[in-house]
Formats: sequence, C-alpha cells, structure tokens
Amino acid sequence: MNPHIDASVAEIERAAFQLRRLWAKPQFLQRLRERCGHGGRPIQLSSLLVIHAIAGQGGAGNGDVTVGAVADFLDIDPSTASRLVGHATDAGFVSRTSSPVDARRAHLRLTEAGDRVRALTDEFRRRFIAQLVADWSEEDRRMFAHLLGRFAEAAANFPTNAGGLEAVGLGAEPELESARRPDE
Repeated sequence: MNPHIDASVAEIERAAFQLRRLWAKPQFLQRLRERCGHGGRPIQLSSLLVIHAIAGQGGAGNGDVTVGAVADFLDIDPSTASRLVGHATDAGFVSRTSSPVDARRAHLRLTEAGDRVRALTDEFRRRFIAQLVADWSEEDRRMFAHLLGRFAEAAANFPTNAGGLEAVGLGAEPELESARRPDE
C-alpha cells in the first residue's frame, strides 16, 4: 500500500466498492425488474437508470429535462443516452415532446407508468437501507447520511480533466504502463 494513503482511505475505498457490488446483485435486480415490469415483461435496467435520471432532475413533475441532461446525470455519452431514452419511451415510461424554443431538443417527462416505477424503486431502496441500519442509533444514521452525502458530492464534483486524473495517479506514468500485461 502507498505509504501516503492512510488506512481509513483504504477502508473507504473497499466500502465504496462493496456498495457498488451491493446494488448490482443479480437477485436484487431481477426481483426489482419483475416487480416494476410493464406489460408482462420485466423492466430493463437501462430504463430504470433513465427513470432515475429524469426523476432526479425534476422530470417527474414540471421539470424541463433533456437527453443531454440525462447523459450528464448518468455520466454517459449523449448518443448512448439518446438510445436509452428511446428504449424507455418505447416501453411507455417516458414521454418526449419537442421544445417550444428549440425543435432540436426534446423535453422528457415520466409517464404515469414511469412515475409508478420510480416510486416502487425508491420504496425498495429505502426499505432495504432501513433494514441495514435498523440497529443503528438515530445519531449514527444522521451522521452517516451526512458524511456519505458529503462523500458522494465530492466524488460527483471531482474533476475528470487531465489535471484531476494526474492528481490521482491516472496520468501516463511509467509504473502504470509497466503494470499492463504484454498482450494488452
């Protein structure tokens, strides 16, 4: 381990990795997809992501959400976001209207079915987390919520330009280059 990184940073890194794996557990996703199904078919994970992105930007109500905003929210390429939004629209979870100001832009909003899926997934996640922290004190839950929110905001706002990548050692350093296998 790098001597400049303290043990608590390593512990946070391991926990963050575990959390990512937690939400990707096939059993959870399958059950959630079945429960949120539409027209007898399980909902696609990509549609869940689009629904979450639109709702997170006010698109469940009167918010003005575009495909570009979905791309930014999900940190994906705009062409990928456009394709995912198209699938969610075809599935009946998203409505798409032209902007009255710029016909090249589409305004997105959740349909009644999309809002139902959003409510179900929010409830699922909150009940699951409530079970995980059921034996924690109210103060521990409040402190954890504050610190985790602070951590998530810092991660979301961390610069991914060349300077930010250099700062975390993802520049073109010889030691990283030499760690690759010869066949890569």
